[in-house]
Amino acid sequence: MKTLGKLRVFDNLKEIVDPEHTALVLWDCQDALVDRIFDREDFLENLKALVAAARSLKIPIVFTRITPLPAGYQSAYGIYQAMRRFNVDDPAKVPVFMKPGSPEAEINVDLSPAEGEVILNKHSPSIFFGTNFEQLMRSRGIDTILFTGIATEYGIEHSAREAAIRGFYTVIVSDCVSSIDKTMHEMALKIMQRIFLVLPSKDVLKEWA
Repeated sequence: MKTLGKLRVFDNLKEIVDPEHTALVLWDCQDALVDRIFDREDFLENLKALVAAARSLKIPIVFTRITPLPAGYQSAYGIYQAMRRFNVDDPAKVPVFMKPGSPEAEINVDLSPAEGEVILNKHSPSIFFGTNFEQLMRSRGIDTILFTGIATEYGIEHSAREAAIRGFYTVIVSDCVSSIDKTMHEMALKIMQRIFLVLPSKDVLKEWA
């Protein structure tokens, strides 16, 4: 660790992912998404091992959950995007994606939150926009955020950029993020390597051992 005035600058992986100041995010691990990713079995196996290790070290875990806004409160652009996604030409025909209480909206059973872990309902591809996530992290003294979940090129990349802008050490666990589109997933990881730490779960687990 280096210092600059009152700043503590972590300059190696062991310091960066130290359980004392690290949190783990599971982004949108809901059944509708988990069941459609290109590497479902490997993704679940890797992420389950990472979650188990985090729990053993009492690392805070935050699950995000897509929670749509009530009808009439979405943005026009959001509705336009949904029309394109679902290939409909009438806003009234856009189905409710991840309707609360529906089977598709449930967090995958293999990754179910444990007692005391946070479930963060949100309605955008940002973990910060419209949520109290940053306050939760500051209150716990968190310096490092490990991002896992779905989808790599969308909510993961967007939230990771915002985390770094806010001064958090930002780590993408490469074999614990995924997407429906393998090509986009790989492209996003390649881009993010220039900005964040992008590394496999075995490297994190080695430092936690």
